[in-house]
Amino acid sequence: MDEPNQLPVDRRGFLKSAAASAATFVAQPQAGDSQDSPAHDHQVVPSDVTLRVKAIESLLVDKGLVDRAALDAIVEAFETRIGPRNGARIVARAWVDPAYKTHLLADAPTAMAALGFESYQGEEMIVLENSPKIHNLVVCTLCSCYPWPVLGLPPVWYKSAAYRSRAVIDPRGTLKEFGLELDEDVEVRVWDSTAEIRYLVLPERPNGSEHLSEEALAALVTRNAMIGTARVSLRAAGEDE
Repeated sequence: MDEPNQLPVDRRGFLKSAAASAATFVAQPQAGDSQDSPAHDHQVVPSDVTLRVKAIESLLVDKGLVDRAALDAIVEAFETRIGPRNGARIVARAWVDPAYKTHLLADAPTAMAALGFESYQGEEMIVLENSPKIHNLVVCTLCSCYPWPVLGLPPVWYKSAAYRSRAVIDPRGTLKEFGLELDEDVEVRVWDSTAEIRYLVLPERPNGSEHLSEEALAALVTRNAMIGTARVSLRAAGEDE
């Protein structure tokens, strides 16, 4: 039996090979680089996590366990077809099209599919509408269940134990930490995502946005607003942390 914290031989060998592959990756000059080029003098060494990922990926590909083309396709999907821009388009359409909004609130999966956004996880989607007197907040108390197709990868804070517990125990205090203070007469509703049900918040349309196009409205919608930890303002998107 292995001693505590001692790696089995096969796993130790795997990690040693991974480390060697990572070292080779760093040592090799990238395409277009030369020893005399200015870029070479300022080359940034990848982080430890990046090195580990690249090393393990290289080994898995070399052993035929992973198809590099499939990996590239997955990365491309998350970069261009999966993410908060999808949710923002859904929200903007609901703001400008009352019929679509009714459809979205009644049957979110088919309404999202009408815009070309299919579920890749097999779960049910429910859209929660914010109003002047009701504010919805989404959390996953058990892990990090999250609507990836329309919001992309979950932020680190969404997966933290602090958020998962405090969002339920003290939702107003949690929202205040995000910079969102609600009046006392606003009801805060907390929704717990599960493996079977995911939620998307339909935030209130900001005042003064009546002249904006659907595309311009979508640019205002942030990921946090669709989780419920922020409101949409007339400032540009990209303020999420």
